[in-house]
Amino acid sequence: MISAAEGSPNGNSCCQPNGRMDDYAQQAFVDDNIAISPNAPEEVPTLLKRIALHSEAYLTENDENERTKILDAARSLVYALETPREAIIRHCWSQSTLYAALETGVDLGLFTALSQNDKPKTSGQLAAATGADPTMLARILKHLAAMGVITETGPDEYRRTGFSMSMMCNRYSDSYPCMTGCITDGVLALPAQLKKMGYRNPSDGKDCAFQRGFSTPLHFFDFLTENPIHAVQFNNHMSVYHQGRPSWMDVGFYPVLSLVAEANISDHDALLVDMGGSLGHDLSEFRRKWPQVSGRLILQDLPKVVEQARSMNLDPAIELMTHDFFTEQPIKGARAYYMHSVLHDWTDDDCRRILANVIPAMKRGHSKLLLNENVIPSTNAYWETTSLDIIMMADFASTERTEKQWRALVESAGLKITKIWTVRRGVESLIECELA
Repeated sequence: MISAAEGSPNGNSCCQPNGRMDDYAQQAFVDDNIAISPNAPEEVPTLLKRIALHSEAYLTENDENERTKILDAARSLVYALETPREAIIRHCWSQSTLYAALETGVDLGLFTALSQNDKPKTSGQLAAATGADPTMLARILKHLAAMGVITETGPDEYRRTGFSMSMMCNRYSDSYPCMTGCITDGVLALPAQLKKMGYRNPSDGKDCAFQRGFSTPLHFFDFLTENPIHAVQFNNHMSVYHQGRPSWMDVGFYPVLSLVAEANISDHDALLVDMGGSLGHDLSEFRRKWPQVSGRLILQDLPKVVEQARSMNLDPAIELMTHDFFTEQPIKGARAYYMHSVLHDWTDDDCRRILANVIPAMKRGHSKLLLNENVIPSTNAYWETTSLDIIMMADFASTERTEKQWRALVESAGLKITKIWTVRRGVESLIECELA
């Protein structure tokens, strides 16, 4: 077997421009030492100092912002020290195999068996508890330990971690079969779909990588309707995504009390209409954090979702209403119409249709439209947001928008943005809009 370097003149490996099999004479040659040298060694001293600085502040103050700064710097340090060869193997080998090991573990109930107590357990004990073949499971466990999911305490012996304990709950573990069942195949089909489209930005949610990857003519949400198990898993996954992040309802994020005080809202007035509010997580949070605030809280969604929400034992103050946001908004003159991660699911044209059905219900000088969405910054974007943007491109033909894109979209619908409220990088903002 001849290596790339051995097959190239002067011991160099050839790189084909644009990824195409161009004529040999047109190919570029790169010193192989680049591929086995750190990506950015000059950044290492600064990053180490940054980690030390924020570590001291975190240990002293236990501040969440300091923790995230340490994480950012630690990731940047890994990328700076990592060689291109190591990055390639990480992308191509570790990520897909870790996912396979995790989903296998979820399906087997491995994490529940491991995490019942803090005592180390052998691979043989875990195989007996899960009914798995001992040899196969030992291989899965070794990879999970190598990737930091569980702790190795000895030869073929492992102890639980905070991660494995979280996996005991379906709310968290459902993320893995969810991705396999309704997300990942669309993402994997994205390169072929983009090539077919001439590398144009997708604009049709019924003709994007999702349909190619899952061999279906259905839009993503219609696919979930046809596959209710995946729908439950998807809802659980999204609840985990939102968990533990700053909320616009937190003190110091958005002036919640101004919604009531500035408009003299009474108990009979519609305060907050949650459009596409799913099972009422946001309104429940609002009621829990602001129990003293007057005004009606109205949850709107499609019939099957509302039916499911009725079984959730929501606060009696939350009114349930069947409504499709592609149709006229029936609640007129509410203080705030609210959508959480709704518009990012849809193309600009579909978003304008949604907004066009809200605007007639809004009362000038009184009603606000509150959009709880990601706003991608022009620089230093966060990896969670950019990852989600690629998922939206693949499975919805939609996008996570920049501030410029949000302003253009909102203004094209006949609204204006009065302020974008943001507390931390990588966390959804609250986009406050009024009639133009």
